[in-house]
Amino acid sequence: MSIRHSLLALLQDQPMYGYQLRSEFEERTGSTWPLNIGQVYTTLDRLERDGLAANDGDDGEGHVMYRITEAGQAEVSKWFSAPVIASNPPRNELAIKLSLALTLDGLDIEAILQAQRTASMLNLQSYTRQRRAAAKAEAEQDHDVAWILVLDSLIFTAEAEIRWLDHCEGWLKKHQSSTARRKAAPTTAGSQDKNSQEVSR
Repeated sequence: MSIRHSLLALLQDQPMYGYQLRSEFEERTGSTWPLNIGQVYTTLDRLERDGLAANDGDDGEGHVMYRITEAGQAEVSKWFSAPVIASNPPRNELAIKLSLALTLDGLDIEAILQAQRTASMLNLQSYTRQRRAAAKAEAEQDHDVAWILVLDSLIFTAEAEIRWLDHCEGWLKKHQSSTARRKAAPTTAGSQDKNSQEVSR
């Protein structure tokens, strides 16, 4: 997630200080990805260093205000016009967890899959309920519309995760069956050879 570009985009509305930016970001995204205030101020310092935002002085209440510069506006325009390309896939804790579990002894992979499927289903049900409530409210505020789109994204992600877990379970059963057949094959062949030798005698 690009905090840098998100903060710049918010500064297009009006100059703001750190806590305002955090509140605006969380309100517009339904608090789905909460920001650490330290991260906000660190990002603002970097934006100022890079000439994309400028310190606009004190607002009279002890808050340091920041405004977007022309270079910052150009950067935001470039960000919105370019597609998001995941050249380096983000770390997926679930995929990492299952990959490691498969390489370690004494772990019940089926139990791990089932526990995750239950949690993913609960998430899906929660997002679906929130989506239904948001749609029923017939909200016309831009922030509410944005929240509905965020919920749709979370629903699709949860559905994809459940489908992937189903795929993992099916693939593992097939793999285990194939492995069991391969292990049994030499034993069967050995028995047939032994029987053949006894008959020839």
